[in-house]
Amino acid sequence: MPNLSSSLVGKHNQRLNALAPSGIRSFDKKISSIDGLIKLTIGEPDLDTPEHVKQAGIDSIKNNDSHYADQTGKKELRDAISNHLSNKYDLKYDADSEVIVTVGATEALYSTFQTIINKGDKVIVPTPTFALYFPIIEILGGEVIKVDVSEDDFILKPEKLKAVLDEYGDSVKALLLNYPSNPTGVEYSKEDLAGLAEVIKQHPMYVLSDEIYSDLTYGVEHYSIANMLPEQTIYLSGLSKSHAMTGYRVGYICGPAEFIKKVGMVHAFVVTSVTNSAQVAAAEALINGENDPIEMAKIYQERRDILYKGLTELGFSMPEPKGAFYMFAKIPAQYGKDDESFALELANKAKIGVIPGSAFGPGGEGYIRLSYASSKEVILEALKRLQIFMK
Repeated sequence: MPNLSSSLVGKHNQRLNALAPSGIRSFDKKISSIDGLIKLTIGEPDLDTPEHVKQAGIDSIKNNDSHYADQTGKKELRDAISNHLSNKYDLKYDADSEVIVTVGATEALYSTFQTIINKGDKVIVPTPTFALYFPIIEILGGEVIKVDVSEDDFILKPEKLKAVLDEYGDSVKALLLNYPSNPTGVEYSKEDLAGLAEVIKQHPMYVLSDEIYSDLTYGVEHYSIANMLPEQTIYLSGLSKSHAMTGYRVGYICGPAEFIKKVGMVHAFVVTSVTNSAQVAAAEALINGENDPIEMAKIYQERRDILYKGLTELGFSMPEPKGAFYMFAKIPAQYGKDDESFALELANKAKIGVIPGSAFGPGGEGYIRLSYASSKEVILEALKRLQIFMK
């Protein structure tokens, strides 16, 4: 095993030195070796990828679909994305000039930030939120402006956004929105977005709208800010959550053609193109699998209701999730606000794995995130253990 030359030690991107490891992954790793642990930690659907989607991928391989795909994505998949967004959300994107297929939503995020960020640019991120956003922005030389929205029902209010923009001015390059939200499950209403849009359109800034959970909502209709600000919004999504395809790694970016041309350069430098069989499977999911997320959402909603009722009865308080598959529960006051200690004790004594709320940025302190992407039986057992632990 080679050791790095002593003359090369420290000769790397120095921004890496300031980055902390993912609080979600590191905590999950810390507790995963506990024998008998029930894990409600990672947002990994336990449902299977639909059979017709899997078969499409298999057929692609059998048909020797093994040559480089178009760098922007297979034509049939770009068409499917364009049609899906038009039919379901009334979003109009030209498949040939305004859509790029990426290696999951993570690459969509990275390539988009790489395209827009110059050193010192600021990105507003409402928190608590999915913490992956922070290191991507920072490693590219940007600065994260974390805006705690926990006291506003976990929604960024127009007046708070205006105050931040008044403070930082044109150094703000973008606002990142994630809804339905990870970790809270909170959904932005059309009225919420309209208020933000009125503020945003007065500034030369992007909106990066991460709507990866938009197909998994409960009792509400998802609405995209891209309908209100198409000229400023970069729309990010993928198939991982909607069709339980996390391992296929298929995401996409949609936006104005001028921007897509630029982000396409970054995407091509980083990955060349996305795996063919995964793209064919994704196209099948969007063309013939419109009902798949509907059926999955019914399952998640049943689990949500069980977990919400059980946690409420045990003294936790939380917003009732309107989408995604996470519960962001406030620890009862008598247990203090040290969410990491609480989560560690919960793992060691009750054999229940959750993620401390502080891993999601300011406003997450004193909370824990539980994923109900696990089966109903697992959730019921977790609640039984939690009841004993709380006593």
